[in-house]
Amino acid sequence: MKYKLYGLLTVLSTCAMVAVAVLILQKDDIKKDRYLQHKEGPTETYDYEVNNSTFSSHLPVIQIYVDEPIPGKTIVDSETGYHLGHSVSQSGSDRICGDITVREKDDSYSSRMNIHVRGNSSRSFDKSSYSICLINDEGANNPADLLEMGEHHEWVLYGPILDRTLIRNYMWYNIAGQIMDYAPELRYCEVFINDEYQGLYLLCESITAGSDRLQLKVNKKDNTFTGYLLRLDRGSENEYKNLDNFSNYTYRITSTVDCVYPGLSNLNDELKKSITDDFSYFEKIIYSYDYNDEKYGYRTLIDVDNFVDYFIINELTCNYDAGAFSTYIYKDLDGRFKLCVWDFNNCCDNYMEQAISYRDFGLVNRAWFKMLIKDEYFVEKIIDRYKELRKDILSEESLLSFIDDTITYLGDSVDRNYEVWDYIFESHDLHNVLIPFDRNPDNYDEAVQDLKDFLIRRGEW
Repeated sequence: MKYKLYGLLTVLSTCAMVAVAVLILQKDDIKKDRYLQHKEGPTETYDYEVNNSTFSSHLPVIQIYVDEPIPGKTIVDSETGYHLGHSVSQSGSDRICGDITVREKDDSYSSRMNIHVRGNSSRSFDKSSYSICLINDEGANNPADLLEMGEHHEWVLYGPILDRTLIRNYMWYNIAGQIMDYAPELRYCEVFINDEYQGLYLLCESITAGSDRLQLKVNKKDNTFTGYLLRLDRGSENEYKNLDNFSNYTYRITSTVDCVYPGLSNLNDELKKSITDDFSYFEKIIYSYDYNDEKYGYRTLIDVDNFVDYFIINELTCNYDAGAFSTYIYKDLDGRFKLCVWDFNNCCDNYMEQAISYRDFGLVNRAWFKMLIKDEYFVEKIIDRYKELRKDILSEESLLSFIDDTITYLGDSVDRNYEVWDYIFESHDLHNVLIPFDRNPDNYDEAVQDLKDFLIRRGEW
């Protein structure tokens, strides 16, 4: 009898391993080659009917209609162009319904939606960014494949304004997507709200679970998971989503970790505790004295190559929100933790509060990296990988070409954008300014040159 039992256990064990392998292989199959809009997107203009007039663009056009002011939406004086305040609130918690139509050439998709202003400091910018949830007439989620980025109901409309080049997020999401397993897909588009032109935007995937996004699964019935997604930031407005994890209650970090996936509908006390305990175990290993033990240390818990690439991309660009804010970490199907890039609005010396030196390191003092960087193995991995990437995708020639090619592709859309937002090059409105004031470019060409100069100096250093 016991031999039959042993045989049954062997079969079950093998089946389990095969199932995990299939899931991982499916994940690899799902991962698409990176689509670079500035290289593969349409270049011929198309005429769209907007408010009984013709609008011509080679970019996709998004039309949004809402019946009431969008909560947190800035009000800008139509004559002076200066910031006057917010229509309702800046919390971003209030959502209103509306309609959205995404159009590219002859293709068109329409849906009901919920919309609200997103971001933290960026909520105060004159040009708002938005979170959009596609819904049906009954208010349920209505997933759609927008601009061939995969089917989902959650989307982000990012409106660059502090980044006067308009390309930082587009550039570094795409570069990260060519280096790492996953980075959010995004497409340039031009946006109208209630038939009023809003300028150049980026329609972007939100970071969450999905068949074309992160391969994460939870089972609320038995409180198990094969993957989850956390965010290191200022914490969720819903306290229930915030974790009391190890680095939080031991004051190793000052930011808060909240649970992005599973969301509230699939989160309960038991599952939240399981995720908190699992993540805290990883952090306890990181902050222990034997964190770099080859058999029991962090190398068994994280995708080391992923952490290395994340470090290089954010350190090269001096994107020092990473590791403190807008930091997404997830547990993948293979059971290891990975990081996902997000928000390069402030990178390459574009912080509002102060200038960033190109002759410094900042990520070495952030969250888990201040421990990882003490391990010679991890440092050597960074050095070797950086040398490899500088020969190709992160070479000076490649980076400058990426910038030039993107600007060439955007063409007249840049001029149209700054017909609305041109005062940004003259205004000292504290909602949209770099301090000290002499850091602010006087025109678009100067903004682009500042970005190039920073990357050249940074790369050489």
